[in-house]
Amino acid sequence: MFASIVFVVWRESVEALLVIGILDAWLVAQNTDTRKPRAYLWGGVIAGLAVAGVLAAGLLMIGEALSEEAQIIYQTAMVLVAAGLILQMVFWMRGHARNLRRDLEGSMATAVSAQNWWGVFALALIAVAREGSETVIFLYGILSAGAMSSTSAGVFAGLEGLAAAAVTYGLLMAGSRIVSWSVFFRITEIMLLLLACGLFMTGIDGLIDLGVLPRLSRGLWNSNWLLSDGTQTGGFIASLTGYRARPNLMELLAFTAYWIAIISLFTRSRWTAARIAASRG
Repeated sequence: MFASIVFVVWRESVEALLVIGILDAWLVAQNTDTRKPRAYLWGGVIAGLAVAGVLAAGLLMIGEALSEEAQIIYQTAMVLVAAGLILQMVFWMRGHARNLRRDLEGSMATAVSAQNWWGVFALALIAVAREGSETVIFLYGILSAGAMSSTSAGVFAGLEGLAAAAVTYGLLMAGSRIVSWSVFFRITEIMLLLLACGLFMTGIDGLIDLGVLPRLSRGLWNSNWLLSDGTQTGGFIASLTGYRARPNLMELLAFTAYWIAIISLFTRSRWTAARIAASRG
């Protein structure tokens, strides 16, 4: 779980830094007095962080106010919501990553040319609030999926993710030959799909425990001899990939259905991109 928190904070922070970096760099490149628009830009960043903070507080308050049984239902729902949002983000980035800079700079140019400083504020607010809110929901889902050893461990994981994000962003902006934006998005896309699978399987287990879904069978096999999901290493792999050492039939069907759906969606998106490229060519 510690590594999952580090990864989510790292990945979402890099994406937020990318968006804000694009907007700020565009303002600096205009060779005009940028003090006012940059003040609104960074005001939007702060407001976006505040929105994410309010969402985090709201989720925690709702969880604390529920009964023990209702908390289990709530946490299971949040795990599945987190998995769904991760998948939505992966496919959204696949469709928008190429034009992200152009779209952001176009929106900024429109706002600045009209001296619509609140438009600049809104661009930053929406970008940071979106990334921050996604991070909050992802982390809540991860925490609902298992027990963190302590609050301080969770905080340290978050800080480690932020530090890694700052270093990664610096390397990416420096044009490092080792790290490029395409490599970053490709690797993190795979890791996000694995993490979403892990959360999805945790949600399926929760629905089975609640009696919403049947087990359909006892354990189909036992691979504890190879890798036990009760150990620290096995538990980490299970949380990140959905691995189960003794899966029942429902878990096996859910795991298989998840990856069939992912492969089908990826294949469809590639065909669509190929058709669009062919029509333009």
